[in-house]
Amino acid sequence: MEKSKLVICDLDGTLFDTRRVNYMAYREAIERAGLPVIFDYDIYVEKCWGPTYRGFLPIMGVPENRFEEIHDAKKLYYEENLKYATENTHLFNIIKAMKNEYHTAVVTSGSSNSKDILRYFGRLELFDVIFTIDDVKNGKPDPEGFLKAMEYFKVKPEDTIIFEDSDVGLAAARKTGASICVVDDFK
Repeated sequence: MEKSKLVICDLDGTLFDTRRVNYMAYREAIERAGLPVIFDYDIYVEKCWGPTYRGFLPIMGVPENRFEEIHDAKKLYYEENLKYATENTHLFNIIKAMKNEYHTAVVTSGSSNSKDILRYFGRLELFDVIFTIDDVKNGKPDPEGFLKAMEYFKVKPEDTIIFEDSDVGLAAARKTGASICVVDDFK
């Protein structure tokens, strides 16, 4: 049966709670770069969760000329902190049930580490394609990543459902015309 529908999932906060993973990795990257750590976990979650790293690194006190250095270093420490992640088991069960009729994609503001966490939890095979911040010119709240996934499969917005959690991700999803399912704190 040929698939004519698409399900797109955000990763951080939607498929997985990775707040602590990202916090620990960024903290280590900033410390090892010799910069002061001026934030704690609660501030990170409150002010830095959702936007791309270019949007929140200034909040963390990182000078603009060191954004790429810190982001690249964070990627190195991400995998060793995956033990802090929690998966959204219910959403994975939904995706498994949809897999026969829907193409499956991940569109995330995260980087290439997205495959690491999916592999770590044995979930990589559930997705046909993954688009990260490295694959688009404009991150969320721009809808480019979601539209790129639709274009990749030649699926119309009305045949697409997007699972998303953050304000910037929801803003991007709304701009596509697709159906949206909001993921709120999962247990």
